[in-house]
Amino acid sequence: MHPKILAVIPARFASSRFPGKALARLDSRTMLEHVHERVSMARYPTSIVIATDDPRIEAEARRFGARVRMTRDDHVSGTDRVAEVASAFPDVDLVVNIQGDEPLIDPEAIDTALMPLLEEPTIQMGTLKKRIEDPREVTDPNVVKVVTDRFENAIYFSRSTIPFPRGGASDGAVHFKHVGLYVYRRAFLLRYSDLPVGPLEQAERLEQLRALENGFKIRVVETDYESLGVDTPEDLERVRELFAACRAAVTTPLAETSRG
Repeated sequence: MHPKILAVIPARFASSRFPGKALARLDSRTMLEHVHERVSMARYPTSIVIATDDPRIEAEARRFGARVRMTRDDHVSGTDRVAEVASAFPDVDLVVNIQGDEPLIDPEAIDTALMPLLEEPTIQMGTLKKRIEDPREVTDPNVVKVVTDRFENAIYFSRSTIPFPRGGASDGAVHFKHVGLYVYRRAFLLRYSDLPVGPLEQAERLEQLRALENGFKIRVVETDYESLGVDTPEDLERVRELFAACRAAVTTPLAETSRG
């Protein structure tokens, strides 16, 4: 019997740095539609739901045919919003939390994050990591780093440099950044909001530390996917440029062929 996997895309309108970003257009379509389309390309999720507390986002989701659920407007985090949606689906086994501001999300990355939980029933939570190639990201507090044990379970997440290269940049230390896509067993997700918030989560402002502080393991899988979220209007312009470049790369050979 194949497990039922619910992919939830939490989308808010009231973003502090970029209000209404889910409805911003990348081309003829909104960012929300692009995210939904990319998630629908993943192999393993059996259903997709957009979770929002804003009727404007609800209307846009229904316009392009997505399944959408209205949630409470007092959730502290996207995880809480995802948990509320998951509570309405008692037959679901696994839940994937996919950020609504990543229109270039790789469908294969979603499947990669799911694999450990599909193969090992004892794993309660999973996520992704990407090897850092830009040295500036190692010390950037906006880039969350993660270190894992030899079984690929998370040891710690931090905005600081981990591991710290005490011997200097030439000591060969490898650094990984966290990719904020999460997979949960439904029962664990429904308990997550009730777990006590510890001092590490409070200090780092990283919600995933709640699991580690309460003794739960997080399986972390390496991916080549380079996360590119849209947090500001400047980010949106950068993604628009990437979309335009991709379209040009696809159409130019066709145009040259037609001329020949």
